[in-house]
Amino acid sequence: MTVRRLGRQLYGGWMVIAAHFGEVQTLLIVCAVYVFVVGPVAVGAAAVRADLLGKRRVAGAESAWLAADSTARPDLERAQRLF
Repeated sequence: MTVRRLGRQLYGGWMVIAAHFGEVQTLLIVCAVYVFVVGPVAVGAAAVRADLLGKRRVAGAESAWLAADSTARPDLERAQRLF
């Protein structure tokens, strides 16, 4: 067995082990973000009864349509100007 072949086998074996470490590490990071970021934000929003999606005003209305407030009178020149 040559040194080059042994090196490739060691490298391949290490990559398999590193892939498993990466899976575990990803799972831990995602769980930590959920527990320390998403969870507290959700608890805080529930505590202050925040309506983050604006659903309360739609419940009693006939429609959920909101008129655009960007311009009073749209024109072709403004529509063609993207920025």
